[in-house]
Amino acid sequence: MLAAVHESHRLACRPGLWGAPVIRRLSAPWLGGTALGLVCSPALAANTPGEGFEVASYRLALTPDIRNRTVAGRETILLRATMEGVRRLRFSANALSIDTATLDGVAIPHSVEGDVLGFDLPRPLRRGHAMKLELSYHGRPARGFAGSETTLYTSYFACDWMVCSQNKFGEKAAFSLDLRVPAGMTSLSVGSMIQRRPRPDGSEVHRWKAPRPYSAYLYGFAVGPFTQVSERAGSNRLTYLSDIADAGELKRRLAGTRERVAFLSTRAGLPLPVADYGQLLVAGDEAQEAATYSVLGTDALPTKPDDPSEDWAVVHELAHQWWGNLITCETLKDFWLNEGITTFMTAAWKEHRYGRAAYDAELDVARRRLDKAQAAGFDKPLAWGGSYPTLGVRRAIHYSKGALFMAELRVTLGDAAFWSGLRRYTRDHAGGTVTSIDLKRAMEAASGRDLHPLFAQWVFGESRSARPG
Repeated sequence: MLAAVHESHRLACRPGLWGAPVIRRLSAPWLGGTALGLVCSPALAANTPGEGFEVASYRLALTPDIRNRTVAGRETILLRATMEGVRRLRFSANALSIDTATLDGVAIPHSVEGDVLGFDLPRPLRRGHAMKLELSYHGRPARGFAGSETTLYTSYFACDWMVCSQNKFGEKAAFSLDLRVPAGMTSLSVGSMIQRRPRPDGSEVHRWKAPRPYSAYLYGFAVGPFTQVSERAGSNRLTYLSDIADAGELKRRLAGTRERVAFLSTRAGLPLPVADYGQLLVAGDEAQEAATYSVLGTDALPTKPDDPSEDWAVVHELAHQWWGNLITCETLKDFWLNEGITTFMTAAWKEHRYGRAAYDAELDVARRRLDKAQAAGFDKPLAWGGSYPTLGVRRAIHYSKGALFMAELRVTLGDAAFWSGLRRYTRDHAGGTVTSIDLKRAMEAASGRDLHPLFAQWVFGESRSARPG
Protein backbone atom coordinates (compact mmCIF):
# COMPACT_ATOMS: atom_id res chain seq x y z
CA MET A 1 0.00 0.00 0.00
CA LEU A 2 2.24 2.79 -1.24
CA ALA A 3 -0.12 5.48 -2.45
CA ALA A 4 -0.80 8.46 -0.17
CA VAL A 5 -3.22 6.27 1.66
CA HIS A 6 -2.71 7.01 5.29
CA GLU A 7 -3.98 10.56 5.23
CA SER A 8 -7.13 9.17 6.83
CA HIS A 9 -5.20 7.68 9.73
CA ARG A 10 -4.78 11.11 11.27
CA LEU A 11 -8.54 11.59 11.60
CA ALA A 12 -9.49 12.82 15.03
CA CYS A 13 -12.42 11.74 17.21
CA ARG A 14 -14.57 14.77 17.88
CA PRO A 15 -17.15 14.42 20.67
CA GLY A 16 -20.38 16.35 20.62
CA LEU A 17 -23.85 16.43 19.06
CA TRP A 18 -24.39 17.53 15.51
CA GLY A 19 -27.61 19.49 15.28
CA ALA A 20 -29.54 16.54 13.88
CA PRO A 21 -33.26 16.79 13.05
CA VAL A 22 -35.66 16.22 15.91
CA ILE A 23 -35.92 12.47 16.53
CA ARG A 24 -39.40 10.95 16.75
CA ARG A 25 -40.00 8.41 19.49
CA LEU A 26 -40.36 5.01 17.83
CA SER A 27 -41.01 1.50 19.00
CA ALA A 28 -39.17 -1.36 17.31
CA PRO A 29 -37.85 -4.78 18.43
CA TRP A 30 -34.21 -3.75 18.07
CA LEU A 31 -34.55 -0.82 20.49
CA GLY A 32 -34.21 -1.12 24.24
CA GLY A 33 -32.56 0.18 27.38
CA THR A 34 -32.78 3.69 28.77
CA ALA A 35 -30.98 6.95 28.31
CA LEU A 36 -29.10 6.24 31.54
CA GLY A 37 -27.12 3.65 29.63
CA LEU A 38 -25.46 6.44 27.66
CA VAL A 39 -23.53 7.67 30.67
CA CYS A 40 -21.33 4.59 30.94
CA SER A 41 -21.03 3.78 27.23
CA PRO A 42 -17.47 4.39 25.96
CA ALA A 43 -18.75 4.47 22.39
CA LEU A 44 -20.84 7.55 23.05
CA ALA A 45 -17.97 9.38 24.70
CA ALA A 46 -15.42 8.50 22.04
CA ASN A 47 -17.48 9.52 18.99
CA THR A 48 -15.31 7.18 16.92
CA PRO A 49 -16.47 5.62 13.63
CA GLY A 50 -17.36 1.95 14.09
CA GLU A 51 -17.47 1.97 17.90
CA GLY A 52 -20.33 0.17 19.62
CA PHE A 53 -21.26 -2.14 16.76
CA GLU A 54 -19.74 -4.60 14.33
CA VAL A 55 -20.61 -5.05 10.66
CA ALA A 56 -21.32 -8.53 9.31
CA SER A 57 -21.77 -7.59 5.66
CA TYR A 58 -21.96 -4.80 3.11
CA ARG A 59 -24.15 -5.26 0.03
CA LEU A 60 -23.87 -2.49 -2.56
CA ALA A 61 -25.46 -1.54 -5.86
CA LEU A 62 -23.47 1.26 -7.48
CA THR A 63 -23.76 3.25 -10.69
CA PRO A 64 -20.48 5.10 -11.28
CA ASP A 65 -20.27 7.96 -13.78
CA ILE A 66 -16.83 7.67 -15.36
CA ARG A 67 -16.70 11.08 -17.00
CA ASN A 68 -18.02 13.10 -14.07
CA ARG A 69 -16.35 11.02 -11.34
CA THR A 70 -19.64 10.65 -9.45
CA VAL A 71 -21.50 7.69 -8.03
CA ALA A 72 -25.07 6.84 -7.08
CA GLY A 73 -25.75 3.83 -4.94
CA ARG A 74 -27.79 1.76 -2.58
CA GLU A 75 -26.17 0.00 0.35
CA THR A 76 -27.36 -2.55 2.88
CA ILE A 77 -25.29 -2.99 6.03
CA LEU A 78 -25.99 -5.87 8.40
CA LEU A 79 -24.62 -5.07 11.85
CA ARG A 80 -24.86 -5.95 15.52
CA ALA A 81 -24.59 -3.82 18.66
CA THR A 82 -21.54 -4.79 20.73
CA MET A 83 -22.31 -2.74 23.85
CA GLU A 84 -25.25 -1.36 25.76
CA GLY A 85 -26.50 2.13 25.19
CA VAL A 86 -25.45 2.77 21.59
CA ARG A 87 -27.58 5.61 20.31
CA ARG A 88 -25.72 6.67 17.23
CA LEU A 89 -24.20 4.56 14.46
CA ARG A 90 -20.99 6.31 13.42
CA PHE A 91 -19.10 5.84 10.16
CA SER A 92 -16.33 7.73 8.39
CA ALA A 93 -17.64 10.96 6.91
CA ASN A 94 -17.46 11.60 3.18
CA ALA A 95 -18.71 14.01 0.53
CA LEU A 96 -21.71 11.89 -0.50
CA SER A 97 -25.27 13.11 -0.02
CA ILE A 98 -27.41 10.61 1.91
CA ASP A 99 -30.83 10.47 0.22
CA THR A 100 -32.52 7.92 2.49
CA ALA A 101 -31.57 6.00 5.63
CA THR A 102 -33.64 3.33 7.37
CA LEU A 103 -32.88 0.93 10.20
CA ASP A 104 -34.99 -2.22 9.96
CA GLY A 105 -37.36 -0.28 7.73
CA VAL A 106 -37.75 2.73 10.03
CA ALA A 107 -36.48 6.09 8.76
CA ILE A 108 -33.67 7.58 10.84
CA PRO A 109 -31.94 10.97 10.61
CA HIS A 110 -28.27 11.49 9.89
CA SER A 111 -25.77 14.26 10.41
CA VAL A 112 -22.09 15.00 9.80
CA GLU A 113 -19.57 16.73 11.98
CA GLY A 114 -15.93 16.80 11.06
CA ASP A 115 -14.76 13.29 10.21
CA VAL A 116 -17.85 11.44 11.44
CA LEU A 117 -21.09 10.52 9.66
CA GLY A 118 -23.70 9.61 12.27
CA PHE A 119 -27.11 7.97 12.10
CA ASP A 120 -29.20 8.86 15.15
CA LEU A 121 -31.43 6.30 16.83
CA PRO A 122 -34.64 7.00 18.74
CA ARG A 123 -33.53 5.03 21.78
CA PRO A 124 -30.38 3.18 22.88
CA LEU A 125 -29.66 -0.25 21.46
CA ARG A 126 -29.19 -3.35 23.51
CA ARG A 127 -26.01 -5.32 23.17
CA GLY A 128 -26.23 -8.26 20.78
CA HIS A 129 -29.18 -7.03 18.73
CA ALA A 130 -28.77 -7.42 14.97
CA MET A 131 -29.92 -4.67 12.62
CA LYS A 132 -30.19 -3.80 8.94
CA LEU A 133 -29.17 -0.30 7.87
CA GLU A 134 -30.31 0.57 4.34
CA LEU A 135 -29.02 3.66 2.56
CA SER A 136 -29.23 5.43 -0.75
CA TYR A 137 -26.82 8.19 -1.72
CA HIS A 138 -25.18 10.07 -4.55
CA GLY A 139 -22.32 12.49 -5.06
CA ARG A 140 -18.74 13.11 -6.05
CA PRO A 141 -16.21 11.43 -3.73
CA ALA A 142 -13.52 13.82 -2.53
CA ARG A 143 -10.93 11.04 -2.62
CA GLY A 144 -10.61 7.47 -3.79
CA PHE A 145 -11.55 7.91 -7.47
CA ALA A 146 -8.93 8.02 -10.22
CA GLY A 147 -8.66 7.11 -13.90
CA SER A 148 -8.78 8.58 -17.40
CA GLU A 149 -11.53 9.98 -19.61
CA THR A 150 -12.78 6.45 -20.28
CA THR A 151 -11.84 4.58 -17.09
CA LEU A 152 -12.49 4.79 -13.38
CA TYR A 153 -10.74 2.96 -10.58
CA THR A 154 -10.74 3.31 -6.82
CA SER A 155 -7.63 3.96 -4.77
CA TYR A 156 -7.67 3.18 -1.06
CA PHE A 157 -10.39 5.48 0.32
CA ALA A 158 -13.32 3.05 0.12
CA CYS A 159 -15.31 4.97 2.71
CA ASP A 160 -15.34 8.02 0.44
CA TRP A 161 -17.49 6.26 -2.18
CA MET A 162 -19.52 4.07 0.18
CA VAL A 163 -20.53 4.18 3.83
CA CYS A 164 -18.11 2.30 6.10
CA SER A 165 -15.45 2.85 8.78
CA GLN A 166 -12.11 3.40 7.07
CA ASN A 167 -9.76 2.73 9.99
CA LYS A 168 -11.54 -0.12 11.75
CA PHE A 169 -8.92 -2.58 10.53
CA GLY A 170 -9.90 -5.35 12.95
CA GLU A 171 -13.42 -5.63 11.59
CA LYS A 172 -13.78 -7.94 8.61
CA ALA A 173 -17.10 -8.09 6.79
CA ALA A 174 -18.58 -9.86 3.79
CA PHE A 175 -18.76 -7.71 0.67
CA SER A 176 -20.79 -7.93 -2.53
CA LEU A 177 -21.23 -5.36 -5.27
CA ASP A 178 -23.70 -4.97 -8.13
CA LEU A 179 -21.87 -2.63 -10.49
CA ARG A 180 -24.02 -0.99 -13.18
CA VAL A 181 -21.84 -0.12 -16.18
CA PRO A 182 -22.26 0.75 -19.87
CA ALA A 183 -22.64 -2.28 -22.10
CA GLY A 184 -19.33 -3.64 -23.34
CA MET A 185 -17.32 -2.30 -20.41
CA THR A 186 -15.01 -4.50 -18.37
CA SER A 187 -15.12 -4.33 -14.59
CA LEU A 188 -12.92 -5.47 -11.73
CA SER A 189 -13.80 -5.73 -8.06
CA VAL A 190 -13.33 -7.81 -4.95
CA GLY A 191 -13.51 -11.56 -5.49
CA SER A 192 -15.11 -13.01 -8.60
CA MET A 193 -17.81 -11.86 -10.98
CA ILE A 194 -20.64 -14.29 -10.35
CA GLN A 195 -23.21 -12.77 -12.71
CA ARG A 196 -23.38 -10.46 -15.74
CA ARG A 197 -26.90 -9.25 -16.42
CA PRO A 198 -28.05 -7.00 -19.31
CA ARG A 199 -30.58 -4.26 -18.58
CA PRO A 200 -33.31 -2.88 -20.88
CA ASP A 201 -31.57 0.51 -21.08
CA GLY A 202 -28.46 -1.05 -22.63
CA SER A 203 -26.38 -1.06 -19.48
CA GLU A 204 -25.15 -4.16 -17.66
CA VAL A 205 -24.99 -5.18 -14.02
CA HIS A 206 -21.83 -7.01 -13.00
CA ARG A 207 -22.25 -8.81 -9.70
CA TRP A 208 -19.06 -9.30 -7.67
CA LYS A 209 -18.72 -11.24 -4.45
CA ALA A 210 -15.77 -11.45 -2.07
CA PRO A 211 -14.52 -14.96 -1.22
CA ARG A 212 -14.23 -14.15 2.51
CA PRO A 213 -14.72 -11.21 4.87
CA TYR A 214 -12.21 -8.37 4.45
CA SER A 215 -11.48 -5.08 6.20
CA ALA A 216 -13.34 -2.19 4.59
CA TYR A 217 -10.21 -0.31 3.47
CA LEU A 218 -9.56 -3.17 1.03
CA TYR A 219 -12.78 -2.79 -0.98
CA GLY A 220 -12.57 -1.40 -4.48
CA PHE A 221 -13.61 -1.58 -8.14
CA ALA A 222 -12.59 -0.48 -11.61
CA VAL A 223 -14.55 0.11 -14.83
CA GLY A 224 -13.31 0.75 -18.35
CA PRO A 225 -12.69 -0.58 -21.86
CA PHE A 226 -9.82 -2.68 -20.54
CA THR A 227 -7.77 -5.17 -22.48
CA GLN A 228 -7.86 -8.37 -20.44
CA VAL A 229 -5.50 -11.34 -20.41
CA SER A 230 -5.66 -14.34 -18.10
CA GLU A 231 -3.40 -17.25 -17.25
CA ARG A 232 -3.34 -19.99 -14.66
CA ALA A 233 -1.03 -20.32 -11.69
CA GLY A 234 -1.93 -23.74 -10.34
CA SER A 235 -5.52 -23.54 -9.15
CA ASN A 236 -5.51 -19.73 -9.30
CA ARG A 237 -6.45 -17.52 -12.20
CA LEU A 238 -4.29 -14.45 -12.78
CA THR A 239 -5.93 -11.65 -14.77
CA TYR A 240 -4.09 -8.64 -16.17
CA LEU A 241 -6.09 -5.59 -17.29
CA SER A 242 -5.25 -2.21 -18.79
CA ASP A 243 -6.56 0.58 -20.99
CA ILE A 244 -3.04 1.72 -21.93
CA ALA A 245 -1.40 -1.59 -22.86
CA ASP A 246 -2.29 -4.29 -25.36
CA ALA A 247 -2.27 -8.00 -24.57
CA GLY A 248 1.36 -8.42 -25.56
CA GLU A 249 2.60 -5.61 -23.36
CA LEU A 250 0.48 -6.81 -20.44
CA LYS A 251 2.00 -10.27 -20.69
CA ARG A 252 5.50 -8.83 -20.93
CA ARG A 253 5.14 -6.40 -18.03
CA LEU A 254 3.53 -8.88 -15.67
CA ALA A 255 5.17 -12.06 -16.91
CA GLY A 256 6.82 -12.88 -13.60
CA THR A 257 3.62 -12.96 -11.54
CA ARG A 258 3.32 -16.75 -11.58
CA GLU A 259 6.87 -17.18 -10.29
CA ARG A 260 6.25 -14.60 -7.58
CA VAL A 261 3.05 -16.38 -6.51
CA ALA A 262 4.96 -19.65 -6.21
CA PHE A 263 7.72 -18.06 -4.13
CA LEU A 264 5.38 -16.25 -1.74
CA SER A 265 3.17 -19.32 -1.36
CA THR A 266 6.17 -21.36 -0.25
CA ARG A 267 7.34 -18.72 2.23
CA ALA A 268 3.82 -18.20 3.62
CA GLY A 269 3.08 -21.90 3.92
CA LEU A 270 -0.24 -21.22 2.19
CA PRO A 271 -1.19 -20.97 -1.48
CA LEU A 272 -2.36 -17.67 -2.92
CA PRO A 273 -5.51 -17.19 -0.83
CA VAL A 274 -7.75 -15.96 -3.67
CA ALA A 275 -9.00 -18.00 -6.61
CA ASP A 276 -8.97 -14.96 -8.90
CA TYR A 277 -6.20 -12.38 -8.59
CA GLY A 278 -6.20 -9.30 -10.80
CA GLN A 279 -3.56 -6.70 -11.67
CA LEU A 280 -4.77 -3.45 -13.19
CA LEU A 281 -2.08 -1.56 -15.10
CA VAL A 282 -2.67 2.21 -15.25
CA ALA A 283 -0.68 5.33 -16.05
CA GLY A 284 1.41 6.92 -13.29
CA ASP A 285 3.03 5.55 -10.17
CA GLU A 286 0.14 3.77 -8.44
CA ALA A 287 1.03 0.88 -6.14
CA GLN A 288 -2.09 -0.11 -4.25
CA GLU A 289 -3.54 -3.37 -3.02
CA ALA A 290 -7.22 -4.23 -2.79
CA ALA A 291 -8.73 -7.36 -1.29
CA THR A 292 -8.15 -9.57 -4.34
CA TYR A 293 -6.32 -7.39 -6.85
CA SER A 294 -3.69 -4.66 -7.22
CA VAL A 295 -3.51 -1.36 -9.07
CA LEU A 296 -0.06 -0.82 -10.57
CA GLY A 297 1.24 2.26 -12.37
CA THR A 298 3.52 1.93 -15.36
CA ASP A 299 6.09 4.16 -13.62
CA ALA A 300 6.32 1.64 -10.77
CA LEU A 301 7.08 -1.33 -13.03
CA PRO A 302 10.31 -2.45 -14.66
CA THR A 303 10.97 -1.04 -18.11
CA LYS A 304 13.06 -4.07 -19.02
CA PRO A 305 13.08 -7.73 -17.94
CA ASP A 306 15.20 -8.92 -15.00
CA ASP A 307 15.81 -5.49 -13.52
CA PRO A 308 16.17 -6.11 -9.77
CA SER A 309 15.77 -2.44 -8.87
CA GLU A 310 12.29 -1.93 -10.29
CA ASP A 311 10.00 -4.88 -9.63
CA TRP A 312 9.23 -4.04 -6.00
CA ALA A 313 5.67 -2.81 -6.63
CA VAL A 314 4.35 -6.06 -8.13
CA VAL A 315 5.86 -8.15 -5.32
CA HIS A 316 4.89 -5.82 -2.49
CA GLU A 317 1.23 -5.57 -3.50
CA LEU A 318 1.02 -9.29 -4.27
CA ALA A 319 2.48 -10.10 -0.83
CA HIS A 320 -0.39 -8.20 0.74
CA GLN A 321 -2.72 -10.99 -0.34
CA TRP A 322 -1.22 -12.90 2.60
CA TRP A 323 0.12 -10.20 4.96
CA GLY A 324 -2.37 -7.38 5.22
CA ASN A 325 -5.41 -8.84 3.47
CA LEU A 326 -5.66 -12.45 4.67
CA ILE A 327 -4.00 -11.55 7.98
CA THR A 328 -4.70 -7.98 9.05
CA CYS A 329 -3.37 -5.88 11.91
CA GLU A 330 -6.02 -5.46 14.58
CA THR A 331 -5.44 -1.71 14.88
CA LEU A 332 -3.27 0.96 13.31
CA LYS A 333 -0.86 0.57 16.21
CA ASP A 334 0.36 -2.69 14.65
CA PHE A 335 0.20 -1.51 11.05
CA TRP A 336 3.85 -2.47 10.61
CA LEU A 337 2.68 -6.10 10.52
CA ASN A 338 0.95 -5.30 7.22
CA GLU A 339 3.64 -3.15 5.68
CA GLY A 340 6.93 -4.15 7.32
CA ILE A 341 6.46 -7.82 6.48
CA THR A 342 5.53 -7.11 2.85
CA THR A 343 8.46 -4.70 2.47
CA PHE A 344 10.76 -7.41 3.82
CA MET A 345 9.20 -10.01 1.51
CA THR A 346 10.04 -7.78 -1.44
CA ALA A 347 13.70 -7.99 -0.40
CA ALA A 348 13.36 -11.76 0.11
CA TRP A 349 11.94 -12.14 -3.40
CA LYS A 350 14.81 -10.17 -4.85
CA GLU A 351 17.28 -12.44 -3.07
CA HIS A 352 15.50 -15.48 -4.52
CA ARG A 353 15.32 -14.05 -8.03
CA TYR A 354 18.50 -11.97 -8.37
CA GLY A 355 20.84 -12.98 -5.54
CA ARG A 356 22.02 -11.76 -2.16
CA ALA A 357 23.26 -8.40 -3.44
CA ALA A 358 19.72 -7.47 -4.52
CA TYR A 359 18.41 -8.41 -1.04
CA ASP A 360 21.03 -6.23 0.64
CA ALA A 361 20.32 -3.36 -1.76
CA GLU A 362 16.61 -3.44 -0.95
CA LEU A 363 17.29 -3.41 2.78
CA ASP A 364 19.73 -0.54 2.25
CA VAL A 365 16.85 1.48 0.79
CA ALA A 366 14.87 0.81 3.97
CA ARG A 367 17.88 1.69 6.11
CA ARG A 368 18.37 5.04 4.37
CA ARG A 369 14.72 5.96 4.88
CA LEU A 370 14.88 5.09 8.56
CA ASP A 371 18.18 6.98 8.93
CA LYS A 372 16.53 10.06 7.46
CA ALA A 373 13.71 9.95 10.01
CA GLN A 374 16.15 9.38 12.85
CA ALA A 375 18.33 12.27 11.67
CA ALA A 376 15.24 14.47 11.86
CA GLY A 377 14.86 13.41 15.50
CA PHE A 378 12.03 10.93 15.07
CA ASP A 379 12.21 7.23 15.88
CA LYS A 380 9.58 5.13 17.60
CA PRO A 381 8.99 1.46 18.41
CA LEU A 382 7.13 -0.43 15.72
CA ALA A 383 4.01 -0.95 17.86
CA TRP A 384 3.63 2.70 18.81
CA GLY A 385 0.16 4.18 19.03
CA GLY A 386 0.99 7.88 18.74
CA SER A 387 0.76 10.26 15.81
CA TYR A 388 3.42 10.84 13.16
CA PRO A 389 4.49 14.24 11.86
CA THR A 390 4.32 13.21 8.19
CA LEU A 391 3.31 10.28 6.01
CA GLY A 392 6.97 9.81 5.04
CA VAL A 393 7.99 9.40 8.66
CA ARG A 394 5.18 6.91 9.28
CA ARG A 395 6.42 4.88 6.35
CA ALA A 396 10.00 5.06 7.62
CA ILE A 397 8.81 3.29 10.78
CA HIS A 398 6.05 0.94 9.60
CA TYR A 399 7.54 -0.02 6.23
CA SER A 400 11.29 0.44 6.53
CA LYS A 401 11.99 -0.22 10.21
CA GLY A 402 9.49 -3.09 10.04
CA ALA A 403 11.42 -4.68 7.18
CA LEU A 404 14.74 -4.20 8.96
CA PHE A 405 13.33 -5.85 12.09
CA MET A 406 12.21 -8.87 10.07
CA ALA A 407 15.72 -9.08 8.61
CA GLU A 408 17.16 -8.89 12.13
CA LEU A 409 14.85 -11.70 13.25
CA ARG A 410 16.08 -13.79 10.34
CA VAL A 411 19.72 -13.26 11.33
CA THR A 412 18.98 -13.96 14.99
CA LEU A 413 16.99 -17.16 14.42
CA GLY A 414 18.60 -18.51 11.27
CA ASP A 415 16.71 -19.31 8.10
CA ALA A 416 15.07 -22.58 9.20
CA ALA A 417 13.49 -21.21 12.39
CA PHE A 418 12.69 -17.83 10.87
CA TRP A 419 10.76 -19.16 7.87
CA SER A 420 9.11 -21.81 10.03
CA GLY A 421 7.93 -19.05 12.38
CA LEU A 422 6.58 -16.95 9.53
CA ARG A 423 4.67 -19.94 8.15
CA ARG A 424 3.26 -20.70 11.62
CA TYR A 425 2.19 -17.07 12.06
CA THR A 426 0.52 -17.02 8.64
CA ARG A 427 -1.30 -20.34 8.97
CA ASP A 428 -2.44 -19.79 12.55
CA HIS A 429 -4.03 -16.41 11.83
CA ALA A 430 -5.28 -16.85 8.27
CA GLY A 431 -8.54 -14.98 7.84
CA GLY A 432 -8.17 -13.15 11.14
CA THR A 433 -6.51 -10.17 12.77
CA VAL A 434 -3.22 -9.94 14.64
CA THR A 435 -1.09 -7.91 17.00
CA SER A 436 2.67 -7.90 17.44
CA ILE A 437 2.32 -10.44 20.25
CA ASP A 438 1.05 -13.00 17.73
CA LEU A 439 4.22 -12.71 15.65
CA LYS A 440 6.38 -12.93 18.76
CA ARG A 441 4.66 -16.10 19.93
CA ALA A 442 4.94 -17.74 16.51
CA MET A 443 8.65 -16.98 16.23
CA GLU A 444 9.30 -18.19 19.78
CA ALA A 445 7.38 -21.41 19.16
CA ALA A 446 9.33 -22.08 15.95
CA SER A 447 12.74 -21.31 17.44
CA GLY A 448 12.34 -22.37 21.08
CA ARG A 449 13.92 -19.05 22.08
CA ASP A 450 12.89 -16.19 24.35
CA LEU A 451 12.56 -13.24 21.98
CA HIS A 452 11.36 -10.70 24.52
CA PRO A 453 14.60 -8.65 24.56
CA LEU A 454 14.58 -8.31 20.76
CA PHE A 455 10.86 -7.44 20.57
CA ALA A 456 11.24 -5.06 23.52
CA GLN A 457 14.00 -3.21 21.68
CA TRP A 458 12.38 -2.99 18.24
CA VAL A 459 8.65 -3.43 18.67
CA PHE A 460 7.41 -2.48 22.13
CA GLY A 461 10.01 0.06 23.24
CA GLU A 462 9.66 -0.92 26.88
CA SER A 463 11.86 -1.88 29.79
CA ARG A 464 13.16 -5.39 30.00
CA SER A 465 11.06 -6.05 33.09
CA ALA A 466 7.79 -5.71 31.17
CA ARG A 467 6.94 -8.88 29.29
CA PRO A 468 3.90 -8.66 26.97
CA GLY A 469 2.60 -11.99 25.76
